Amino acid sequence: MTIRIEICTIEHVCELQEISYETFNETFKAQNSPENMKAYLEKAFNREQLETELSIADSQFLFIYVNNKVAGYMKVNINDAQSEDMGVESLEIERVYIKKEFQKHGLGKVLLHKAIEMAKEHHKTNIWLGVWEKNENAIAFYEKMGFVQTGAHAFYMGDEEQIDFIMTKKIL
Repeated sequence: MTIRIEICTIEHVCELQEISYETFNETFKAQNSPENMKAYLEKAFNREQLETELSIADSQFLFIYVNNKVAGYMKVNINDAQSEDMGVESLEIERVYIKKEFQKHGLGKVLLHKAIEMAKEHHKTNIWLGVWEKNENAIAFYEKMGFVQTGAHAFYMGDEEQIDFIMTKKIL
């Protein structure tokens, strides 16, 4: 199994949109109404929105490939691009999604290690992320990777308010 990580650019917007829809649906479709899923997907992953996000200097999308096939992606933010004001010493992992067929192969761990590497390159001392309080598998994974819950914030799935746990990890 050959694994590589590459930066996603504006030229990859269609591929980013496709994998965003697919992985978000795989992850959350069973726990949310079709109306709320549709509303969220259309708002968060429309082409114009993704192009805007790709153009932000302090944000970066990374694709992870397995045997030359896109298996997942990660979005990280620093400085003012963070979705919450966590300070200049922090790097946010805003999204980490792996296609269902590639889960349980260590790809999430590879992406988290890449985020840690990026945090160090930018002289950050903390990494943080938000994870839905009902996503027990993800929470267990992040805890195993050394993240601890340090807060919570609201996340809207369509018209439904949900709670994301904020989890952080110190970078040594």
